[in-house]
Amino acid sequence: MTEYLTMEMIDRVADAVRAKTDQKPAIGMILGSGLGGLAESVNNPDKIPYPELPGWPVSTVQGHSGQLVIGELEGKNVLVMQGRSHFYEGYDMPLVGLPIRVMKRLGIHTLIVTNAAGAVNPEFNPGDLMLITDHLNLIGMAGNNPLRGPNLDEFGPRFPDMSRVYDREYMELARKIAQENDLGLREGVYVCLAGPSFETPADLRFLRAVGVDAVGMSTVPETTVARHSDMRVLGISGISNKANLDGETVTTHEEVLEAGTVLVPKLTTLVKGVLQEI
Repeated sequence: MTEYLTMEMIDRVADAVRAKTDQKPAIGMILGSGLGGLAESVNNPDKIPYPELPGWPVSTVQGHSGQLVIGELEGKNVLVMQGRSHFYEGYDMPLVGLPIRVMKRLGIHTLIVTNAAGAVNPEFNPGDLMLITDHLNLIGMAGNNPLRGPNLDEFGPRFPDMSRVYDREYMELARKIAQENDLGLREGVYVCLAGPSFETPADLRFLRAVGVDAVGMSTVPETTVARHSDMRVLGISGISNKANLDGETVTTHEEVLEAGTVLVPKLTTLVKGVLQEI
């Protein structure tokens, strides 16, 4: 059990990354279920499988390759997480946030985080991209906040502000790139649930009633840690399945992965365009 992280644990992993690459990434990216294909666009990559990093949480989910890809994308030095770990896999919440702490220690100042999400807004369709404008931290509200435990003053304050989790300048860039490329970018509020079960129709009706547009099982813990570390964050959801508000639709992980084949080209265009402008 990892109740909370220490600087020694974080620096041990950061040192292991430095030992395997001479590149100095400034921008971090996390690729969600079925979205790992974006990493194939990275030039001159150094690839580090997660099991080679001491204490790094290893993804056990289909559609998550489980490696760091460090190299150049659109002229920017990037570190790409090709797959992530989740709370539902049995990892304590601090470990879910460990990769973000390591990114910060490596000098990364910006995080682009993506996920595959189910539609809650009935107007959203599989294959849509959604710009995350805000999130609902239900898991954190219930006590499983990745910042729980002794505060790491080296990263940020005990009580970090969360009024602007997603960077407004980056959101404007994403809107501009989406319009220029006719990507039909949706916008909305994302909620992270614990999983691994998908939501009941009653769950979805409740979430819709409180203003949620898309639902998933990741992203919020990572962005919480990123903001505590004073990193700028851009969040993008790939809508993988239609809202099941009436209980007539069966949701499967295979459906999520299949949607990725449609989403990856759109996501690649959007992320590359944003990187060119940063």
